[in-house]
Amino acid sequence: MRRLFPVTDETADRTGSTADRTGSTADRTGSPEAADREWGLEELAEAYAYPADRDVWLRANMVSTLDGAAQHEGRSQPISCETDMRIFGTLRGLADAVVVGAETVRLEGYRPARAREAFAARRAAAGQGQAPAIAVVSAGLELDFTLPLFTEPLVPTLLVTGAGAPPARLRAAEKAGVEVVIAGEGAGAEPARIVRALADRGLRRLLTEGGPRLLGQFVAADALDELCLTLSPMLAAGAAQRIVGGPEVDVLKRFALASLLEDTGFLFARYRRN
Repeated sequence: MRRLFPVTDETADRTGSTADRTGSTADRTGSPEAADREWGLEELAEAYAYPADRDVWLRANMVSTLDGAAQHEGRSQPISCETDMRIFGTLRGLADAVVVGAETVRLEGYRPARAREAFAARRAAAGQGQAPAIAVVSAGLELDFTLPLFTEPLVPTLLVTGAGAPPARLRAAEKAGVEVVIAGEGAGAEPARIVRALADRGLRRLLTEGGPRLLGQFVAADALDELCLTLSPMLAAGAAQRIVGGPEVDVLKRFALASLLEDTGFLFARYRRN
């Protein structure tokens, strides 16, 4: 893995251009060996560490083809790669909770997050549990509560919804022992209230893996702090979803490049909100 633009937060704040930051990788990492080798999980964990000075931080992790497709045949795996999955695992290894929409849970066959020995010491030092909680955001609650995601998690799976969610489905969730988090007055949860409700439970390092509709809600509410985007060197054509769905925002949201990695033609960008 080659770190092309090891941009510091301070540099990203000062300029929106990377044109003057594309010099020797060895000069910027301090180690020539870091330029063209596979990074270890500890190095990735340092590169993607959550900011220590923020009370709560919501980052998204998404993958897109060159022509903007967020999936192929309904799933993101075909446009991913081994390094993308290592970063995926690293981001989960750092998070207190993974926030995901119900449709993505169904399409991707979500299972409970697992404990990773490589992150055990780091998580213990940060006061985190063995694995991140999965927080499923749903308005209709049309989920199978007998699945392992709800029956076999190391950390209890949370069901995030609104006060107006279908009462029968709420009762079904509670009967199955699922912890319900109310984060809105209507049928669905409200983006800013999702973040605050999870933070109130001590889940402050948040990671959302979409899908596009949920990510669009976070973007529209100006609740997203960081986007980790894998750009896949593939073309999909067709009418696949983009990484963000929903209505167009009134004012464009400007993010600044914080870091950029490359491996076998895949680019792994990290953008932070200005």
